[in-house]
Amino acid sequence: MSMNENETGRAAADIPDVTVIIGAYEAMPYLIPCLDSIEAQTLGADRIEIVAVNDGSTDGTGEHLDAFAAKSKINTRVVHQENSGGPAGPRNVGLNMARGRYVFFLDADDYLGEEALERMVAIADRNSTDVVLGKIEGIRRGAPKSMFGRTVERTDLFSSNIKFTLSAEKLFRRELLESNSMRFDQSLYTGEDARFTLEAYVRSSGVSIVADYTCLYIVRRDDGKHVTQSGSYAMRFDSATALMDLIAEFYAAGEKRDDLMVRPFVITLLPQFDHRWPKLKAEERQDKLELAKPLTDKYWTPGVARRLKVPERLRMYYVAQGRADLLRAHLDFLGTKAEPEVVRRGAEGKPYLVYPHFGDKEAGVPDEMFAVTVAEWVGGVRITAPKAGKAGKPKPTFARRVVRKLRKLRRTARGIFAKS
Repeated sequence: MSMNENETGRAAADIPDVTVIIGAYEAMPYLIPCLDSIEAQTLGADRIEIVAVNDGSTDGTGEHLDAFAAKSKINTRVVHQENSGGPAGPRNVGLNMARGRYVFFLDADDYLGEEALERMVAIADRNSTDVVLGKIEGIRRGAPKSMFGRTVERTDLFSSNIKFTLSAEKLFRRELLESNSMRFDQSLYTGEDARFTLEAYVRSSGVSIVADYTCLYIVRRDDGKHVTQSGSYAMRFDSATALMDLIAEFYAAGEKRDDLMVRPFVITLLPQFDHRWPKLKAEERQDKLELAKPLTDKYWTPGVARRLKVPERLRMYYVAQGRADLLRAHLDFLGTKAEPEVVRRGAEGKPYLVYPHFGDKEAGVPDEMFAVTVAEWVGGVRITAPKAGKAGKPKPTFARRVVRKLRKLRRTARGIFAKS
């Protein structure tokens, strides 16, 4: 391991506000706008340091990092090492070297908005929060949106949708990470950031959200070398296992655990059983079901099920039951883009979506698996479950509503005649 360090502009003993940690592997030419975006920060070069780890690149990444360190006004330290096999190792190296009050993990193919660090540091200092999420925009790829509806000075896991953005590209108070000996799990090739970030959310004194300014631009690489675009499906199950086990470590069985379990079930497991699953070789289809079984046995509960939309819940239920035949029929139906029929039952008009095997006694799927428990759209109509406390109060028939209207008109007419 060799190091090239530029101490220009500040004494080594000074504590910067932010250490930007970059793990870089075969990152050219994406690394160029990444570094330029740090140099363009309004926070000021004297309040930032960069620790960049060249993870065995052969495409000129290391040379560009050295050239940047030699000329930049920002204190930049570059580490050159053999390829570690994943992003966790370089991030840990950078974290071990960090001196800032905060750290920001920036992927080498992404870049920052000019005011990003200044705004994030300000909101963290203002609220004494330990984690800050900055609004994200995707370049040729999707980006999380549900948690960025408005700027929030202070929130937590259960008062927001932050569990649905678990990338490491956030501002973390370094004291939080060091006091809890937090590092990335180097046994995970993918999903190591989700585990790390969720643990930070759980342990933090609070989380802030910057939603009125785009802080981070995430870029889809054209060369397919991004970690999320590579790797075997078994790694996704490893990622789900790590995240689910972490949730179980912090929360006993119950509402809070179920609420957080939605994230790994929907974001990590379900994509393994989408429209592509029936097209796999038979042994791969079966292998995925077997990899999912220990997770569904431990963590698939009625509480998780009722938090999912019906088509998602049915897929997960069939996976949990090991019913490849029912899963295939369900996926085939979804592939037709047909809308399920909506039927209502009971005095309160509880809605059910008629997907394949609804009411099929031979298939034996409980009707509750088809019940709408969270709002969803069917044929352009928003379908919701009856509100609590409304059970037992049937909706008035058309004839009954006409009678009520006539009575109201009659009372109004009487009042008018009485006054005259």
